[in-house]
Amino acid sequence: MEQKINDIKNQILKAISKVRDNGELFDLEKKFLGRKSEFVSILKNLKDLAPEDRKKIGELANKTKGEILEIIKNKKQEIDAGNQDFDKEKIDVTIPGKKRGVGHLNPISIVRREIEDIFTSMGFEIADGPEVETEFYNFDSLNIPKSHPARDMQDTFFIKDTDLAMRSQTSAIQARYMQKHKPPFKVIAPGRCFRNEATDTTHDHTFHQFEALVVGDNINIGNLKHVAEVFFSQFFHQDIKIRLRPSYFPFVEPGFEYDISCTMCAGVGCSACKGNGWLELGGAGMVNQNVFVAAGYPRNKFTGFAWGIGLERLAMMKYKIDDVRLFHSGDLRFIRQF
Repeated sequence: MEQKINDIKNQILKAISKVRDNGELFDLEKKFLGRKSEFVSILKNLKDLAPEDRKKIGELANKTKGEILEIIKNKKQEIDAGNQDFDKEKIDVTIPGKKRGVGHLNPISIVRREIEDIFTSMGFEIADGPEVETEFYNFDSLNIPKSHPARDMQDTFFIKDTDLAMRSQTSAIQARYMQKHKPPFKVIAPGRCFRNEATDTTHDHTFHQFEALVVGDNINIGNLKHVAEVFFSQFFHQDIKIRLRPSYFPFVEPGFEYDISCTMCAGVGCSACKGNGWLELGGAGMVNQNVFVAAGYPRNKFTGFAWGIGLERLAMMKYKIDDVRLFHSGDLRFIRQF
């Protein structure tokens, strides 16, 4: 039996030198080490030997099997190495690499992130709400009467046969937030809005706003003006002054139009501000008590201020963009500037 084991080993050594590919190598391994091979038959018959012979032949058989497997492994590596096409595999490190394209944020996204960073640094939270709103949140909760022009089809995209509309202002988030939170709180609500308007260089049917809402005890107009001055000064990276002019909005009382000192001339007067040193930005005011009641708060228990402003307006001022339609044009030449 010992001679048989050595003969099998010699046969494999002789046969393996003629193997040319992995297929032939597989067949060789199956022939000499497979379940029906003579070598496996020897291992199965070890139990019939005397104990001293069983030990001797068993050790020889296991040693020989290990040697054979090692020979087969080396042959496989030799075959694999010979199959490699080094001309195809090699890398010319002198060839310039391919430049990977990098995307660009839209200026609106850049401005929104900067606004959120500034306000969160002042302790504000960020709120959100659905873009498809009910009439209650979009109008009723904001003290906008049924007869108000803002509800007209010329201004609002209504969804047929429902009480739903595309959100026309981020103010719609106010009541939603107040229903789930109790004062005091400071929050901003940036988001996309929709109005049925003809488009031109300064108007579009889809635009972005951000709402600022502060509610608590003894909140006053001075707080509104201070927060606005801090925000705009940080946003435009210069000292900004705020001017309030009386105006009417259903959801605030008193209400104001607010202006900022011209970012081009620092309030001295230039063509950008038409010589008066001020730039008109948006509406603001002290939250109307009817809005608090609609949100479930007791009347006259809290005070607060709110304002809204268009993100496109801020981006146009900051980056000197002269046409609001560029933001949604999909023109990569425009986006790549940022």
